Amino acid sequence: MFIRTERLFLRPAWPEDYDDLRTMLEEQGIDRKGALAPPVDPAIVRQYLVADRDRRLPVFMICLRTPGGPQVVGAVGLAQSGGEDAELGYWIVPRHRGRGFATEAVDAVLRHAVLLGHRRLVARPGEQEDDARRVYEAVGFRPTGEWRLRDLDDGADEMLTQYYVAETAFTRHVPTAARVH
Repeated sequence: MFIRTERLFLRPAWPEDYDDLRTMLEEQGIDRKGALAPPVDPAIVRQYLVADRDRRLPVFMICLRTPGGPQVVGAVGLAQSGGEDAELGYWIVPRHRGRGFATEAVDAVLRHAVLLGHRRLVARPGEQEDDARRVYEAVGFRPTGEWRLRDLDDGADEMLTQYYVAETAFTRHVPTAARVH
């Protein structure tokens, strides 16, 4: 499954992405949660790239469309959130931030979630992630006022996160800016 936007191409992660992904994940300033949290274990990165995924919970590499070919600048996707809702998350390499790529990619995946049958999505930016909150709010997520501690899957760390919700069914329309292939 592929999504094309004005400036981006969203595609599945491929095993060939290993070197680029590992290099990006080791950069300072990327807030990663879950399986790809630091320290980056090469075996986990390889497994991430070849893992079977639920069709309703896609993960995309965010590729900047350039004359020289696509350049991976981050990732965006859906994950199970513990209930019926799916969680939308993303990360962008620091040197590519501030240019609207996150907003464009998150909006495309939110719109695509409608086609996948999701009625509601959640997002959980950390208390220090003001930029992420702005991205989520720009595409229609609204804060619930609820804050929770979130386990970062490394067994020791927790982060205070604010819950955001986006209603997808009946309040958003089927993609027009993003073309799904």
